[in-house]
Amino acid sequence: MTLKEKIGQLFSPAAFIHDTEENYLKIESLIKKQHIGGLTFFHSRHSAAANFEKRQEKLTYENTLEKLRALIVRYQSISKQPLLMSIDAEFGLAMRIENTPQYPYAITLGALSVEHEDLVFETGYRMGKDLKQTGIHLNFAPVADINTNPKNPVIGYRSFGPNKEKVSRFALAMYQGMEKAGIGACYKHFPGHGDTDTDSHLGLPVINKTKEELISEELYPFANGIKAGSDMIMVGHLAAPALSNGKTIPASISKEIITDLLKGEMGFKGIVVSDALNMKSVSDLFPEPGQLEWEAFLAGNDLLCFSENVAAGIEMILENGTEEKILESFQKVTRLKEKLGINSDYLPKENGFDWPGHIAFNDKLPRHYITEISSQNPQTSLDLSDAKFAKVSLFQENENVFFSELDKVTSSQSIGLTSPTDPSWEKLKDFDKLLIAVFVPSAKPVNHFGMDIEMIKKLMICIENKNCQLYLFGSPLSLDEIGNFQKFSKIICAFQNFESAQKAAALHFLGKIEAEGKLD
Repeated sequence: MTLKEKIGQLFSPAAFIHDTEENYLKIESLIKKQHIGGLTFFHSRHSAAANFEKRQEKLTYENTLEKLRALIVRYQSISKQPLLMSIDAEFGLAMRIENTPQYPYAITLGALSVEHEDLVFETGYRMGKDLKQTGIHLNFAPVADINTNPKNPVIGYRSFGPNKEKVSRFALAMYQGMEKAGIGACYKHFPGHGDTDTDSHLGLPVINKTKEELISEELYPFANGIKAGSDMIMVGHLAAPALSNGKTIPASISKEIITDLLKGEMGFKGIVVSDALNMKSVSDLFPEPGQLEWEAFLAGNDLLCFSENVAAGIEMILENGTEEKILESFQKVTRLKEKLGINSDYLPKENGFDWPGHIAFNDKLPRHYITEISSQNPQTSLDLSDAKFAKVSLFQENENVFFSELDKVTSSQSIGLTSPTDPSWEKLKDFDKLLIAVFVPSAKPVNHFGMDIEMIKKLMICIENKNCQLYLFGSPLSLDEIGNFQKFSKIICAFQNFESAQKAAALHFLGKIEAEGKLD
């Protein structure tokens, strides 16, 4: 390979599964002419966070998995070197691909006690197996950010939580689980994106902490991951002036943070990969095509993710980079491909997912992560057979697994509320005791986690002076939108709306299992 071709191996541009034939051909051109080392798959241009406003065409979203597998075969067949296929699948392929196995969010797993660390490892292992049989070799996970800012707009449910010890242990467990499955994994977002209040897809977050504070908190999981032998770290688009000689510069293009701190002081010898280079926090800084890619490479990144100017970036690195640094990064990428066995085994497998095993695994998790958030009156209970008792579902119709499981014991009135003007609100006046199930529409905090805030306000008025218990099927961070915990005798978080979580919640309400989870 020529030096220019070796530079091409350092690029992993975005490949969209649902796209036009014209764009598929553009990817083929990058493979043939620029000799890119890999591709990072996304569902569609519409779903890529920083590009959603550019979407113009309307595409079908059917058969995503089949299209992905076909594209992998198509692209691999024309590449001189086997391509490193990657994806962002933090809770499994379902994060990007419909009708594929989904595992609990990191925040859900973070409610497990450390005694159940093996379940986090198994989650990583099962995710890895799913990816491998699909033809994916690298998962940009786990998130090693410590979510110490509950208002964080971009991390939240993606973090194992606010406890640095648990985040460190669980990130390593998930990493090692994927590694056991033969899949590459990646710690992110160095130096730590947890204590931020800006979405780096749209702007530049800044962490104004001292270096000592950052070492003690944000850097802690990464340092432990390095000690344990992790061989890939993604650097985020966030500024930490204390680590970059006082400069408010994205870590992803900071030589002080990548080369001096991560590779120098912390002794990291593996692959450093940039966060997506299309994100607004860095993409708007350099109008000249290729300049951003050069700055990221110069700072110390070995693998450049989601470059939108591949050809120009290659030329600028070829013109300005040293052969020593180019070969060092190239050799790292080559060794990773060898480690993952890509040179001999890189195509999708014919066998499907282990659905029975996946379902059985997901079924055993909820009893360990369901968490009692608040208990104003631990002795207070609700009787399903009481004439003054009703079950209330918010943001979902009253037909759900949670209520169906309870109705197997004693059938009682169920009320579904999906809008502030729903006439069923009037029915609440007839009951003194309410079991309220809130099915949070979104895991992301934007627009109040997808909840109609007028419905929340109306609920709080309607339950005044009533005996109410709340079961939350969604992120515990969404409870801030509800507020005033005093109005509920108990608040239980089931995290997910999985059938398994709803069944476990029913068992908990009936007193058949304990809430083992803990937010820490």
